[in-house]
Amino acid sequence: MLRKVTKTPLNFELKSDEITFKGYLEYHEGKLILLKAKLESSLLKSCDICAEEFKLAVDEDIAFFISDGLYEDDGSIELDVVESFDGNADIDELLHSEIELIRSDYHACDNCKN
Repeated sequence: MLRKVTKTPLNFELKSDEITFKGYLEYHEGKLILLKAKLESSLLKSCDICAEEFKLAVDEDIAFFISDGLYEDDGSIELDVVESFDGNADIDELLHSEIELIRSDYHACDNCKN
């Protein structure tokens, strides 16, 4: 799939429960494909102060590169690079990775913020 991505953006959209992951893939240079997307959702998260569950509103702009094969960093790329070794980008897996990154951040419920 990655080899089919060109300079013309290839749009995608995933919806699951309260999560929307919408964006595009676009050829950048060499083996790099740019992924730009918006992640909008509401996630259940435990407060890092009181441990009570609360709904965390998520509205994130996401941008990173996907490398078709091993990426050798020359310092010229400012975004993160995800390597793919089978020529495919599993958008569903990327979505779940982004959600886990958000959940791993420090978050406090409204009661503890006040």
